[in-house]
Amino acid sequence: MKKILILNGPNLNLLGTREPTTYGSTTLADVEAQCKVEGERLGYAVECFQSNWEGALIDKIHDYGRLYKAGEALGCVFNPGAFTHTSIALHDAIKGVDGLPVIECHISNVHAREAFRHHSWVSPVAAGIVIGLGTDGYLIALGALVRKFGVTR
Repeated sequence: MKKILILNGPNLNLLGTREPTTYGSTTLADVEAQCKVEGERLGYAVECFQSNWEGALIDKIHDYGRLYKAGEALGCVFNPGAFTHTSIALHDAIKGVDGLPVIECHISNVHAREAFRHHSWVSPVAAGIVIGLGTDGYLIALGALVRKFGVTR
């Protein structure tokens, strides 16, 4: 069974308690469980990974780039958190794995928030973007990844 990575960046481990008016009350464990159930329903094994460390996220993208090239992975749903707006290194990691489909996902509508959140270094190398649909965005991104890329790999 091919794998899909649900990748989460800094502070997403605080989902459910951090700014619930912005991010809701759903925890990261809840999101991961929902994604695993949906992935299985779609015929894919879902692996979830969260880190507050940029290098760990980059290493995971590299790992999935290798799995993708070996035909063992379909792609990645990635909420880079605040690294969205600061990390050229994540941009380069996604670009560097050459072909791994990455769907950028944000719980809140970043364009309705502070101006510094309006620019993404990830968007130019993402296969698609889901923004502002709450934690349901992960499931939407997962389904879109399978529909768009699952039939060809």
